Amino acid sequence: MILLPPCVTMDLGSQVFLFPRETWNSYVVLKPELKAPLQKFSVCLRSYTELSRSYSLFSLALSGSNQDNAFLIFPQPPDFSYVFINQEEHKIKTDVDVLDWKHTCVTWDSETGVIQLWINGKLFPRRVSHKGFSYKTEMRIILGQDQDSFGGDFDSNQSFMGEMSDVHMWDYVLTPDNIQKVVADDYPGNVINWKALNFEIHGNVLIQPKLQCKSWGYTASLYTQCFS
Repeated sequence: MILLPPCVTMDLGSQVFLFPRETWNSYVVLKPELKAPLQKFSVCLRSYTELSRSYSLFSLALSGSNQDNAFLIFPQPPDFSYVFINQEEHKIKTDVDVLDWKHTCVTWDSETGVIQLWINGKLFPRRVSHKGFSYKTEMRIILGQDQDSFGGDFDSNQSFMGEMSDVHMWDYVLTPDNIQKVVADDYPGNVINWKALNFEIHGNVLIQPKLQCKSWGYTASLYTQCFS
């Protein structure tokens, strides 16, 4: 186990966050530095869990009332994922989960309102939400818990239990080619970068080595991501 100060910036390229149990008080706070409101964004991450209930992967809340689900990635096994944009819920049917690493990307564009959900390099049916909205810079991003208020009010029944890695965020919408590069671990985020991550651990979250290998096939090529 790596012992860390309250807030630290690290290269976690060969590491994972391990959330070992269901709890309301274990989570990771990410601390991006935003100079302007977000008009569009993309978020990608890998997760590995045996949970059969719904859980929070990535929760972004804005300061102010009724903005705790400003952006939320909330899978519901075995074959749905919820994406929230500015409190609006979108339930998207996906392929059935298997017990393996899963790569998830979500993009949103204020100009069109279009949401894209990509899982393991596959795009699922798009949605439209809150065209013209923007995300102010005063935000709180939390891994592993669903914020029901700004930075708090967690519920253990919504907590993540498992492993999480390769969390990245961009201030633009990724193209399909970009997505494939992200899956291949070759396209770091410019807002949140797993290899230069500014974060704060709360509760019982461990940093552990990556120990898995996973392949995803595409029409034109095959990407293999090995963790060691």
